[in-house]
Amino acid sequence: MEIKTVVTGYLDENCYILAQDKNCLVVDPGDDFPKIKEAIGDLNVLGVLITHSHVDHIGALRNFLTKRSIKIFKSSNVEEGMHYDIGDFHFQTFHTPGHSKDSVTFYFEEEGFMLIGDFIFKESVGRCDLPGGSEFELKESIQKILTFDDDIILYPGHYEATTLGDEKKNNPYLK
Repeated sequence: MEIKTVVTGYLDENCYILAQDKNCLVVDPGDDFPKIKEAIGDLNVLGVLITHSHVDHIGALRNFLTKRSIKIFKSSNVEEGMHYDIGDFHFQTFHTPGHSKDSVTFYFEEEGFMLIGDFIFKESVGRCDLPGGSEFELKESIQKILTFDDDIILYPGHYEATTLGDEKKNNPYLK
């Protein structure tokens, strides 16, 4: 699987294109649809994964809603711990509130990575002081994630990717 990062908008949000064969999933389509569309190219979009509904992560979502064949995965329609298959993509979902009430982590076990939105950043975590945020829920979500393997790559909604092991060692919020 190839993972393309498309940085969008004034908050430099990471939109990810997960490509496999001629198909792809779009993760958190920020607010620059032409840039996202260019990165998709000739790939067939099977679905859109939404880690949370802050505007910098869903600005271009409306451009994907016009096609009935595209499945949208978000907090309100995914179940905790459930495995999903769409095309050759296989992932599991976990509700990880704290930054927002509707935060979801998408875990691709076979490939060894998680799409975590604004839940965890390299050596930091997402803000909890916005409407719907909760420091208590964030701490509970962190405890859930700490049970996973250290070598899992974390792809955040902003900034650079990291590993869970590095965050366990270097992130003061995960200690």
